[in-house]
Amino acid sequence: MSIPLLQQVLLAVLAFGFVVQLFYLLVYHLKLNSYKAEEAPEKECVPVSVIIAARNERDNLERFLPKILTQNYPDFEVIVVNDCSVDDSNYLLDELQAQYSKLKIVTVTESRQFKTGKKFAITMGIKAAKHPYLLFTDADCEPESENWISCMAASFSNPEHQIVLGYSPYVKTKGLLNALIRFETIKTAINYFSAALKGNAYMGVGRNLAYRKDLFFNNKGFASHMHIMSGDDDLFVNENATRNNVAVEIRTDSFTWSEPKASFGEWFRQKRRHMGAGKFYKARHKRLLGLDAISGLLFYSAFTACLFFKPAFIIALVVFVLRLGLQLLIYSKQFRQLKGKDLLWTLPFLDALYYLYLNFFGLIGSLTTTRRWK
Repeated sequence: MSIPLLQQVLLAVLAFGFVVQLFYLLVYHLKLNSYKAEEAPEKECVPVSVIIAARNERDNLERFLPKILTQNYPDFEVIVVNDCSVDDSNYLLDELQAQYSKLKIVTVTESRQFKTGKKFAITMGIKAAKHPYLLFTDADCEPESENWISCMAASFSNPEHQIVLGYSPYVKTKGLLNALIRFETIKTAINYFSAALKGNAYMGVGRNLAYRKDLFFNNKGFASHMHIMSGDDDLFVNENATRNNVAVEIRTDSFTWSEPKASFGEWFRQKRRHMGAGKFYKARHKRLLGLDAISGLLFYSAFTACLFFKPAFIIALVVFVLRLGLQLLIYSKQFRQLKGKDLLWTLPFLDALYYLYLNFFGLIGSLTTTRRWK
């Protein structure tokens, strides 16, 4: 039986999307299933400076900072950069500093001459750090365990490693928005972890990221993108990562948890800010991410269109089930490890929304400029 031309075109588009998606699944994402994090001998623990840039984060600092200050690690300090806060953060930090000798406070005040951002605050924290290894998180993040620092610092026992990419999941609550936020966070982590394992690291997440201080200063810190409000994490990694200097840390004890946005409006503003940095990635990374986003959108669009035609819908359904089966086979371990086991049951629906999200915010990010970091 011959297939009408329109259906042939739709099936060709579906096949293209399927082949490209198959490439990402088998060549990139599958590597994460066999990865094992390094464990440093106790005698080789490196001294670490934890750096937190905080603007009007008094409540979060009160809630989470003590859990960072009481980490089970022999040699560390915690530097909180109080960045132009007007919410009495300074009084709380003074109280905590009286209780914890490991706490160091750096205060940044508002300048009339230029607008400061997170990169400036982080730079001030790095300059104040006394240790050669830097670990970053945010004021609203809670470590999974008292072994967070030890897990994130372990990879530095390998002298080649200058950057360590960690993972920061979002707390599970009810509703579609929460499910989408958590799903997107897991898929993003799978993407950047897998790329790093392939020697093609392109980003990290500032809620859980570590690197050597000399890497920062030898490469002039954020100088090349200081004019961009976002990108203190992903643009720094994108610029300084090499094939061999990046390690991945995915043990549960290394996670830092965050509360997700509670409304679509807040989430939209957050994502617009984050995606704005992507247009400044290296060309090869933009191609890598762009091909994934476009092929996924084409796959789901062609599949949906094929459902309205015979005999195309039978072929499309077979291809869809084949891709879904491979996803479940590969993602099953990863979603469990990254605290999203419950999301596997909604994989076809959330995955389609994920590719809509990638293309929508990718377009928004390419057309807009971020002017504030909070």
